[in-house]
Amino acid sequence: MKINQLLFGPAGVPITAPARDSVGAVSYVKKLGLECMELEFVRGVRMGSETAQRVKEQAEKHGIVLTAHGPYYINLNSLEKAKTEASSKRILDTARVASLAGGYSITFHPAFYLGMPKEKVYAVVKFHLNNIIRTLEGEGIRIWVRPETTGKGTQFGDIDELIRMSTELDMVMPCVDFAHLHARTNGKINTYKEFCEVLNKIEKGLGKEGLGNMHIHMSGIEYGPKGERKHLVLKESDMNYKDLMKALKDYKCRGVVISESPNIEKDAVLMKKTYHNI
Repeated sequence: MKINQLLFGPAGVPITAPARDSVGAVSYVKKLGLECMELEFVRGVRMGSETAQRVKEQAEKHGIVLTAHGPYYINLNSLEKAKTEASSKRILDTARVASLAGGYSITFHPAFYLGMPKEKVYAVVKFHLNNIIRTLEGEGIRIWVRPETTGKGTQFGDIDELIRMSTELDMVMPCVDFAHLHARTNGKINTYKEFCEVLNKIEKGLGKEGLGNMHIHMSGIEYGPKGERKHLVLKESDMNYKDLMKALKDYKCRGVVISESPNIEKDAVLMKKTYHNI
């Protein structure tokens, strides 16, 4: 799937949607004037194949692009083999169901450092991701697999690691969570110049495709010296979303921007309006 513009949508079923399921939510997302939606499997991948097919039909009918977020309980660097295997299975299951639903991209929080050297953790995560990609290819599934930039320094997933991983593995690209980058750096990466620096890194490392095939997460965020604490509504946070929208427009970024604010659809609409009014 090739996306020729920047699309905006909510992380999950909109709060104000009359139907509290993914099938019914798709048409409501369209009604809100939004163009994409993330399927939230954060508590587990519990969507059956029949439901996934119905979601796909609705998404195609209404022109909504779908992504998916894998379960929170993932750590590809676990010291326990059973947990690592379970983490890989959760990513695979997310990709399988998202593919059935016609999704084009999945994301997840990949790992924790556990006090280990970053280079060692990188090698472990790369090993498991490579196996995941090979398994999906063997099943005839081609979907973007995107480790997400994470909000704490204890978590694997800074922007440099993910750009490097994307150059070394097929079908892997970053999911860039700008709120997480802001929290991870304890308040930095929040100006037009700093946003441009991130986009420059992506373009330098991944070429034009890096900016033309983006999966972005955004929200307000509360943070401290150790990074992310919780997500906030954009206007109740210090997140400089207006400058980010300007940077994304100036760099001609394409792909999806998923709102993870507590008021998911309201901030998705706010970002879309801000972006198109620049």
